[in-house]
Amino acid sequence: MFSIRRFICDLRKYKKAMLLSILIFAAGLALGAANADTLTRIVMPDLERLSRVSRDLAQSDHPEWSFFLFIFFNNVTKSIGVMLLGAILGILPAFFLLMNGLALGFVVMAAGGRGENLMDLIVRGLLPHGIIEIPAILIAAGFGMQFGYLALKSLGEAGSRDASERTVDWRGFLVSAGRGAVWIVVMLLVAAVIESTVTFYLVGGAAS
Repeated sequence: MFSIRRFICDLRKYKKAMLLSILIFAAGLALGAANADTLTRIVMPDLERLSRVSRDLAQSDHPEWSFFLFIFFNNVTKSIGVMLLGAILGILPAFFLLMNGLALGFVVMAAGGRGENLMDLIVRGLLPHGIIEIPAILIAAGFGMQFGYLALKSLGEAGSRDASERTVDWRGFLVSAGRGAVWIVVMLLVAAVIESTVTFYLVGGAAS
């Protein structure tokens, strides 16, 4: 039921949605990088809020544990939410990907504009956990957009007189989405552990 082999088969089965997820995120990255100055007023409030949360967590009695809990539950909540709310024609997952891509592209280019070492930022601050976290988010959004596509297709087939004329396999999709949700949570758990330990110390070491 929850084997990684079946999970990989699910990703192949819904490869168009997964590819669309990658393309939207990449478009967000490109737009964020190309329009860093324009996006400052839009993105900065959220980044400042996250910065305040980060400072509060760093000052807690057990910062690594505090960071882990915040990162893990924040990412899981958003990812599962994106999967479920994708039923609304897949709009929310697409918007979620675009905004996350914009924010990441903005952060990288803004750091470069301040004279920071971009390679150091990517290798220390993004790569250790991002290599797992970003794919997990892309997969969650991919399932969400597939959910929206199937919902829209079901509406189009609702007038079919015979149930046999309907092509949407809801049972198969829901089983795949449930399996996907389990593996997404596992991936985000691993990413949160890395971000609250390895990334935490790498970035802390670079700042000191």
